[in-house]
Amino acid sequence: MSFIMTKLERLRGILKAHPGLLVAYSGGVDSTYLLAEAVDLLGAKVTGVIADSPSLPRRALQDAIRVAQSLHARLQVLRTTELDQPEYAANPVNRCYFCKSELFRRMAGIASSQGFAALAYGENADDALEFRPGAQAAVEFQVLAPLRMAGLTKSEIRELSKNRGLPTADQPAQPCLSSRIQHGIPVSQAALLMVERAEEAVRHYGFYVFRVRYLHNQHGVPVAKLQVAPPELGRLAFYWPKIRPALIDAGFSDAFLDPAGYHPPAPRNQS
Repeated sequence: MSFIMTKLERLRGILKAHPGLLVAYSGGVDSTYLLAEAVDLLGAKVTGVIADSPSLPRRALQDAIRVAQSLHARLQVLRTTELDQPEYAANPVNRCYFCKSELFRRMAGIASSQGFAALAYGENADDALEFRPGAQAAVEFQVLAPLRMAGLTKSEIRELSKNRGLPTADQPAQPCLSSRIQHGIPVSQAALLMVERAEEAVRHYGFYVFRVRYLHNQHGVPVAKLQVAPPELGRLAFYWPKIRPALIDAGFSDAFLDPAGYHPPAPRNQS
């Protein structure tokens, strides 16, 4: 048996040991794969929970719902209100902790009232090497991380997702919209909507991996910085005269390009 199949069998053993499972589901690569495996093994004894948050783009929410339906997964859509928390809205470096704390607290309430035995989320083995404040919330609420427990890395999850024919197999990472707002600049509904509109405008021109960063200029006025993945930078010069006005129409006072492009942050050990 190959190394990856050994990990897969380990994952399935973990899932079989936890019937009555609530899975935090975002529609991303990891949580989609976790939900698919759980549904195969546990059937109606697993339910996905997706947070309908202001920081989740409407397109992403609808796509996630469609994918869950294609898996024949039970799904609960949970409206979350992390923006009402001053600690979250202040946008500190550990912002994700407050978001995940609310999600897991709400999921724990569902588990208690509906008879679910355990909570799970899609942390993988690579995530343990990164600074992820949300992981502390998972520890506090005793949320299982079956993918990490099985030792599955991101690339292995993509490979297994491809084998299953999941539409998320090659999907780029898509953190929440709040991650586009520079730390220290408050997160607000208006700021999130500006980012969402701006990124939809960029996507309209066929770009696939990119970020629209919400920054403040020297006068404290919002400006947009567009970062595009290096393989797509060659097309950007042609479309920029159309994209820049669209970003300004989204609500930014100005917009500029990052010539270095978009590079995902390198993993770093937690201390």
